[in-house]
Formats: sequence, C-alpha cells, structure tokens
Amino acid sequence: MGRLQASEMARLTDIDTALSWHLQSNHYPPVPLSMVGPCKRAIVAYRAEDYDRAIRLPKGVSYRGSKTAPASAIIEQHHLDAFLTEDTDNA
Repeated sequence: MGRLQASEMARLTDIDTALSWHLQSNHYPPVPLSMVGPCKRAIVAYRAEDYDRAIRLPKGVSYRGSKTAPASAIIEQHHLDAFLTEDTDNA
C-alpha cells in the first residue's frame, strides 16, 4: 500500500509531514491525523526494540476496547515499516 511512496516521503521531508501524508493518502478510509503522535511514539518504541510498549491513543480511538495499543500493533495496522529505519527523519 504505497510503501515506495511512503519510503520516499519519509526520506525527503520531516516525519510529521510524511506521516500525515501516509495516513491520509495510503489508507482507505484515511486515518485521522490525531494518530500522527501515536504513530511517532510507536516508531520510537520499535527503534528501541520495545515492541509491546503501550502507546496512548487519542480521544475517541481505541484498540480492542483499550485506550492504549502495543507499538507493534500500531506499526502493523498503519503500515509504518517505511518509517522504521534510522535513516528516515527523526521520530
């Protein structure tokens, strides 16, 4: 789902812009922009190899009935693999 485009965006611009574009353009329906922060925190957790870190979700968003989600679930469900390498902009 737009992995090549996401990789290029991650490499060429700041992380907020790249994630905003990715969440809005590479998903149907578009993911709310309120998820940019949790996605950034999930990327940081992934890079620290803390895949189960509980990431707080924005108001009105839940994961299996919880207000938090494991970093790995956010990474997987939002297709963030293009943002996981250190050579992409700081998260």
